[in-house]
Amino acid sequence: MTPLQRKVAAAQATLDRFKDRPFRFSRNDCVRMVAYHLRRLGHQVRLPAAGSYASARSARAALDARGFATLSEGIDALGFERIPPAAAVAGDIVELPGDGLGSLNVALGNGRVVGFHQDAVGATVVQPIEWIAAWRVVPASR
Repeated sequence: MTPLQRKVAAAQATLDRFKDRPFRFSRNDCVRMVAYHLRRLGHQVRLPAAGSYASARSARAALDARGFATLSEGIDALGFERIPPAAAVAGDIVELPGDGLGSLNVALGNGRVVGFHQDAVGATVVQPIEWIAAWRVVPASR
């Protein structure tokens, strides 16, 4: 399987896993979704224990405790290359504006991403009109 095929398969698995699960901080949120996606691509991602933050305020405290001012800094710390958002392909990570903390999403291709949105029950496919940042994700070698 080529790296792009692996990325597409991981993005589809992420969509399938989070599609109808209601948003819950520290259980089903954008950080957990992106971590799941990255693990599918062979990357090691360490997160706080499930249930360790339950609100935007405690999520902010969890970020602060790890020395990150933003979600972007957390992704940067993983070592992924920043790319122009328009260059994102299936399996890359993108950040969109969100209430307070921002919103991490997984690119699906054709400008669409999977992520949590206030008007959907679970993670959903959206076509953003505004982007903050994007990172190229290369599958870890096996």
